[in-house]
Amino acid sequence: MEPADATDAFDFTALRASEFARLDTAGIAYLDYAAGALYGASQAREHGDRLVHGIFGNPHSEHLASRHSAAAQAAARAATLAFFDADPEIHDVCFTANATAAIKLVAESYAFSLRRGLILSADNHNSVNGIREFAWRAGAPVSVLPLDSELRLDRGSAHVRASIERQGAGLFAFPQQSNFSGVRHDLSLIEEAGALGCDVLVDAAAAGPYGALSLREHAADFVVCSFYKLFGLPTGVGALIAKKSALARLRRPWFSGGTVEFVSVAHGRYALRTGHEGFEDGTPNFLDLAAIESGFAFLDRMPRPGLRAHIQSHTQHFLARAATLRHRNGAPLVRLYGPRDMEQRGGIVAFNVLRSDGGVLPHEHVEWRAREHGVAIRGGCFCNPGAAEKAFGFDAMGVDRCFDKLEGRFSIEAFRSCAGQGATVGALRLSVGAPTTRTDIERAVALVVDCSE
Repeated sequence: MEPADATDAFDFTALRASEFARLDTAGIAYLDYAAGALYGASQAREHGDRLVHGIFGNPHSEHLASRHSAAAQAAARAATLAFFDADPEIHDVCFTANATAAIKLVAESYAFSLRRGLILSADNHNSVNGIREFAWRAGAPVSVLPLDSELRLDRGSAHVRASIERQGAGLFAFPQQSNFSGVRHDLSLIEEAGALGCDVLVDAAAAGPYGALSLREHAADFVVCSFYKLFGLPTGVGALIAKKSALARLRRPWFSGGTVEFVSVAHGRYALRTGHEGFEDGTPNFLDLAAIESGFAFLDRMPRPGLRAHIQSHTQHFLARAATLRHRNGAPLVRLYGPRDMEQRGGIVAFNVLRSDGGVLPHEHVEWRAREHGVAIRGGCFCNPGAAEKAFGFDAMGVDRCFDKLEGRFSIEAFRSCAGQGATVGALRLSVGAPTTRTDIERAVALVVDCSE
């Protein structure tokens, strides 16, 4: 049974039984919500009924089936704006394949130049890190904001200001929440950078369904998300939520079907449509887009403060349990990365299992054991090399020689061998969600203990 939580009036135990009973039937403790949320059974039934009974056509027409798809898209757009508390007069929504595709829309269209560069936090998903390739190609300066020992931005405000003073304003990109450490970064950086002339891109993909990003309060120019990380279904759809004024400043490097008012082959001319229509390439994923409104409705069943308290409670429990685990010789069993408490952090914990001599047990070994235990956790660097490098001390180890040595034949095993004995390469990540129970957390703790024996 779940322990009672006075801060949480919503019955998450009943939610688990009614919407996620398949977890208990399969015997799986799913703790990988940062990689993908699970959909509720009612979401799947509702979307199945919609497909069985509905008639949806390509929305680029005027017949009834096409209008059904267009209406579903409009409803999905409105629900997305509502979730991010965005004024529809100020912000627009461009549907994409995922958050990565949304980031690329900005990256390939942004006016990088010698005087308009890029500022990244060291803590970023690789999909954001990749923006630097477009900046470098344009000859634009690129700077990276460092992290402190808790993997938070180290004097973020001061470093943002220093970067702008050094290289001028441009595009500043950082995550709302780290997909490596769970750190929730200071959203006031949006206003500070904006006041100094920067456009700001916030990666909201890892923040999950209880992320409290209000675009009325923190008016970022660009925000990206993937819907499967919010409510599981659909996959293959993401969004760029952008100020209309910011969209108008982007210059797309190409055109495609669905994005143009006209194209002339004979005269080599074209005109893009305005707003989101100029950024949604080809035929939209109209069947999956029809599931978005009901996905947000599913989330609305859970009060946001209650969901936050639920996730924080389980995360804190794992942090507390992990910190007390010891080998028989008294040596710690777990090394935690990032904050040790719940101050400005979400439901993600990065850690490694330690041997009795203090060495790190390779994360691959723990993942194998986790599969045997029916515990779904993730191993690796989670596509966030900056946070990983800081966590593992690579920034002070001079491992660039390994990149030179292994160019063209890189592998984790080869890098681990090159970095030398004692180097940590990869970690484990546990992340919790609405269906998580205390039993799931205890199963993860039992896995860690078992790996030490």
